[in-house]
Amino acid sequence: MSFGTPGAFGGGGGFGQPAQSPPGAFGAPSPTQPTQVPNPNNDFQVANPPNDGISSLSWSPVANFLVATAWDGDVYCYEVGNNGQAVPKASQKHQGPVLCSDWSHDGSAVFSGGCDNKAQKWDLATNTPTQVAQHDAPIKELCWIKEVNLLATGSWDKTLRYWDTRQPTPALQVQLPERCYALSCSHPLLVVGTAERHIQVYDLNNPNQPFKQLQSPLKYQTRTVAAFPDKSGYLVGSIEGRVAVQHVEDAQQSKNFTFKCHREQSDIYAVNDIKFHPTHGTFVTAGADGVFNFWDKDSKQRLKQMAKCNSTIPCGAFNRDGSIYAYAVSYDWSKGGQDPMAQSGQNNIFLHAVQESEVKPRPAAVRGRR
Repeated sequence: MSFGTPGAFGGGGGFGQPAQSPPGAFGAPSPTQPTQVPNPNNDFQVANPPNDGISSLSWSPVANFLVATAWDGDVYCYEVGNNGQAVPKASQKHQGPVLCSDWSHDGSAVFSGGCDNKAQKWDLATNTPTQVAQHDAPIKELCWIKEVNLLATGSWDKTLRYWDTRQPTPALQVQLPERCYALSCSHPLLVVGTAERHIQVYDLNNPNQPFKQLQSPLKYQTRTVAAFPDKSGYLVGSIEGRVAVQHVEDAQQSKNFTFKCHREQSDIYAVNDIKFHPTHGTFVTAGADGVFNFWDKDSKQRLKQMAKCNSTIPCGAFNRDGSIYAYAVSYDWSKGGQDPMAQSGQNNIFLHAVQESEVKPRPAAVRGRR
């Protein structure tokens, strides 16, 4: 069955053809909405969400196609129309839970990796998956590096591997100090966060050795990292509701700082995901408290705090122009299988129509004299 033809998952038009929706700006009223679930931010709900915990969300760099990966072993693809409706298009399977995803730079393929220790390339035009990477333990993170046409994969086997997807063996393998927990790339900057709070900073002009090796400035386990779009630094998020703003060059270390977030009085929640806005350079954090916040690191301000959802937010992603922020409301397994959230079976994806006021940088607040 070719990608986009009617089938068990979704249906509708062929790949690249618009979803059946009227023209207009994203956020126009939708004629139908899926069965309602708690939606405190009044965002668009994606119909036919994954059946298990949602582990990653990734947007095509050329069109409004959204990929979601899940612990049920599936990779799901949706087409998002201007009216906020997301049409299921197709899906592919792994032989274990899927943990990460990314797109090729031309939007023709999706890369995914997970607990089957493999990464696969899903050719969307032919609806064909091909194995393109292999590790000795689950692949926790991956990213497609368009500047060098290589796929980077970080694994719990304590290695970072780069793959020419046409070859069966890695183009380069780099040993990590511990298991890979987080990875982010803004060429030539690549940042890896591992177990035991190690941070590895790589200059991809010389990828064999880390440009810097350091301990996270945060006292607790690293959950996520995000490279600055201008390549001058990176963000680190931890399980202790804290984010570190770090700069690569020694001359800029005075600009480093940390801040608290995703907390309610004495309750502290993990920062599960951080993503930069593609045009403004501001960023969003998603937390285990069920909240996502927009921030400006340069003026050290929170731009907007959104309403609390009824479960954790494990992941989120901006689309290519930053007009939509997709986020999952789904158990993140941080409290094990006995937690009531694990038993609820609620897994949903929402699409937030981003407002300029939520992501546009603001000047730093001027403190008055006493």
